[in-house]
Amino acid sequence: MVLPPVVFLFKWGVEQMKDRLQDFIHFMIVEKGLSQNTVKAYERDLVNYLSYVQKILNINSFDEITRMHIIQFLGQIKGEGKSSRTLARHIASIRSFHQFLLREKAAGHDPTVHIETPQLEKNLPKVLSITDVQSLLEAPDQSTMFGIRDKAMLELLYGTGTRISELLDMNLDDIHLTIGFVRCRGKGNKERIIPIGMEATKAIERYLKEARPKLRKEKNKTDALFLNHHGKRLTRQGFWKNLKKLASKADIKKELTPHTLRHSFATHLLENGADLRAVQEMLGHADISTTQIYTHVSKSRLKDVYKQFHPRA
Repeated sequence: MVLPPVVFLFKWGVEQMKDRLQDFIHFMIVEKGLSQNTVKAYERDLVNYLSYVQKILNINSFDEITRMHIIQFLGQIKGEGKSSRTLARHIASIRSFHQFLLREKAAGHDPTVHIETPQLEKNLPKVLSITDVQSLLEAPDQSTMFGIRDKAMLELLYGTGTRISELLDMNLDDIHLTIGFVRCRGKGNKERIIPIGMEATKAIERYLKEARPKLRKEKNKTDALFLNHHGKRLTRQGFWKNLKKLASKADIKKELTPHTLRHSFATHLLENGADLRAVQEMLGHADISTTQIYTHVSKSRLKDVYKQFHPRA
């Protein structure tokens, strides 16, 4: 049966939008080299956005979308009680998508040009005290191969400030213990070299000698550095579950995530006089303003100490 012209155009418009979204996802993965988590977040936001454009606004052409349509969509998100951070992420996703469409000549204009990103509250990152870090590092039971592995992972996370995704993506040839550095691939697949300390080196050497050979399975040959009980690369969920158990064992009352160790690494370095630029390079921050937040953490901690111990505070 031949569809009436209006219905045919409607169906074609929906498919065209879907195809262009897939082109954009491919562009972000292949050409921009964005991480899997970032790409998933963009895709989720844009599926939500295009669904609103098609179903609520009844628009099936990118050239029909105006600034007011996007503001309507953002208003709905805000009305659902979403945070300003979520709103800002949606704006970034939509802006990148429309800029891509304009470059690819899939649209004749960019409706996001005069849309402003909301000001975000800069929440200070949560950090552990050096005492809490020490308790956490001593929590793994090193009489077991899993405890030896967890000890090595914690020492490496705190000793280098890597993101948990970077740590879990590491392979055997990324570790260079004799010359004292690790190689990791960060956001945008950018590679960086980070020094590794003596304690982390000892923990990794023991893991490679005593635990990894037992975890490795002949049928699952892998170059992954950290393995689970199946002999495969350890997942974020697997590490997160272990971390919660270790935090409980170490009697740490503060909220603890894998990123807390990264925050603690940066803060403790700066508190002990490290150069801000050096810390920026080790963390892999593109902009030094991102690293500067840790100087605010240090000042905040100094104020707490002053208030607690100065007799005239």
